[in-house]
Amino acid sequence: MKSVLLGLALGVIVIALGGSLWYWRRGNRALGTPLQRMTYDVLHTAGSAARALRAGLTRESATRSAPAVRSLLAARAVAITGGPGLLAWDGPGVDHFPLVLAGCRQVMATGKAVALGSHDLLCEDGVDCPLRSGVVVPLTRDGIVVGTLVALAPAARAGLLRAAGEVARFVSTQLELADLDSARARAAEAELRFLRAQISPHFVYNALTAIASFMRSDPGRARDLLLGFADFIRYSFRSRSQFVSLADELQAVDAYLELERARFGDRLQVVLRIAPEVLSVAVPCLILQPLVENAVRHGLEHKDGVGHLTITAEDGEAECVLSVEDDGLGMDPDGMREQLAGRREHGVGLVNVDERLRQVFGQEHGISVETGIGAGTKVVVRIPKYHAGVRAS
Repeated sequence: MKSVLLGLALGVIVIALGGSLWYWRRGNRALGTPLQRMTYDVLHTAGSAARALRAGLTRESATRSAPAVRSLLAARAVAITGGPGLLAWDGPGVDHFPLVLAGCRQVMATGKAVALGSHDLLCEDGVDCPLRSGVVVPLTRDGIVVGTLVALAPAARAGLLRAAGEVARFVSTQLELADLDSARARAAEAELRFLRAQISPHFVYNALTAIASFMRSDPGRARDLLLGFADFIRYSFRSRSQFVSLADELQAVDAYLELERARFGDRLQVVLRIAPEVLSVAVPCLILQPLVENAVRHGLEHKDGVGHLTITAEDGEAECVLSVEDDGLGMDPDGMREQLAGRREHGVGLVNVDERLRQVFGQEHGISVETGIGAGTKVVVRIPKYHAGVRAS
């Protein structure tokens, strides 16, 4: 009986060990080869540094990226400077920064890397100091030295200078990309300000004229129109945010159209077809109103009889599909193509909307226009429901 129990126990142990070995080998295969795991670790670390540095060379971005940079270099300590001033130090021995300051200044002045030896890094710990060797390499932006990267190690390593140079080039690339991001943001903000300025003169004059016409005949209507006018202006200048919900944009369009209805009377008929499920989609601020104003001003204002305007917002699975259609005068298709190419002064609002959409969502998301002389105009916009960096505020 004992031999049977012993046999069973040994069998269980063998099965357990076999299962553990199988699970371990299967897990290792899932993780990949050692080279694949090392590649993943390096790319993951570089990605962590890149995300921080895309904010530019600041104390916060340097502090966040320094641990990843030290890991990439396998250094005992690293420092990142902006100019010669210390932005971040990762690792032991921050008291060594005054010792490397001369090297930082030399690199800032010459743009050439500097090697640091034990004679440069003499400190109270003497031969026991873990930071007895290092390099200082330049960080550049558009070819101009804007800071330095310092890597320190216990002993001189032949590859440290080369590795530090490559990491510094990587950091410099991220700083240039940060400048590009900032330039794009400034350009988008400038375009938005330009669009607001373009809307204001024509719209303000017509709005105030319409309000004035009701001051004696219908003071209550004049008051409501004035409040609507104030709401629209407040919306246009309410914040620096570039993205709003579609519901907010439609509310601004309604305020605009109420003033135009006061001017046109029964000559302007508006139909809205809005799918409730797209009301929360984030859209660029002032993306619909210029299209509506273009339809009224260039399509319907000089049309004889009643003009019809249809605004549609549909759920297009991954996209929100917006359209503004009028049955006004229309336009020669070739002329419209010239407008969108920026070769005509008219239609600034359409060009601005097209450029902003492409800038935010990609070249495939520009406006689509169907028009013909005497056939009206239809403008279609496709906006992704979810897009990185786009969120209504």
